[in-house]
Amino acid sequence: MKVLIVGAKGQLGTELQNCAPENIKLKAVDIEELDISQKELVNTTLHDFNPEVVINASAYTAVDRAEQEEGIAFKVNCEGVANLALASKGIGARVIHISTDYVFDGRSCKPYLTSDSSNPQTAYGRTKLAGEKALAEAIDNYIIIRTSWLYSPNGSNFVKTMLRLMTERDELSIVADQIGTPTSSHTLAKAVWEFTERDNLTGVYHCSDSGAASWYDFAHEIMIKAVRIGLLEDKIRLLPITTADYPTPAERPMYSVMDKTSLYKDLGIEPIHWADALEEVLLKIKEMADAV
Repeated sequence: MKVLIVGAKGQLGTELQNCAPENIKLKAVDIEELDISQKELVNTTLHDFNPEVVINASAYTAVDRAEQEEGIAFKVNCEGVANLALASKGIGARVIHISTDYVFDGRSCKPYLTSDSSNPQTAYGRTKLAGEKALAEAIDNYIIIRTSWLYSPNGSNFVKTMLRLMTERDELSIVADQIGTPTSSHTLAKAVWEFTERDNLTGVYHCSDSGAASWYDFAHEIMIKAVRIGLLEDKIRLLPITTADYPTPAERPMYSVMDKTSLYKDLGIEPIHWADALEEVLLKIKEMADAV
């Protein structure tokens, strides 16, 4: 099977390449090779490689900056997705597209279903929802996977930031009233590869690890596990704060846990708790550090 990964250098794009099945003929491109906002370039790239599946792991993800650059975000998160969808339709390829919990308003008190109404509160969320709609309008053979709180051993993410700050400081203040679910890039990548083999499935799915946590809970677990495996020498003091104590240009979802029932049922995969997935990633980070 020929598969094109768009967004090759991101957290998910990197992990997709690391765990690609052996039967896959893979081409992975990033913005240097393929700016998806350029329609003709998208058409040429897809026509030349002629993949059976296109995985779109690219996005404008600067949530705060998007409040001032919504037009730029829209070109990538909506127009770029439409370009990929139309080009894929032209060659008969399937599209697997990664979306976000930010399409919801974050005001629920129970896990969001795929069928729940979207109501994005940020420029980033609006552009990602527009991309979902553009994809669904342009092509029938698609999968949209919404995820949340993505992290990995590579790139910039909350886990890597916490590890760095915990070596530099004696005390950190962490938001404790925003609830969501961390997602290991490995969990998401495995689900994506499963979808490439299930061409009978279409529509919207949610994918994260299982359980729920606040950012404070997440940071605390990072610290405890990192000390235990030797990534950190000592614990530091963590102070729980409220969202009001840490204002940001873009509103953060107060609750963004998503229901994954259809994912587990249709793919037949077993959920992994976010804390267990975190330990696997921390061990990988330590392995990479020890190898240097």
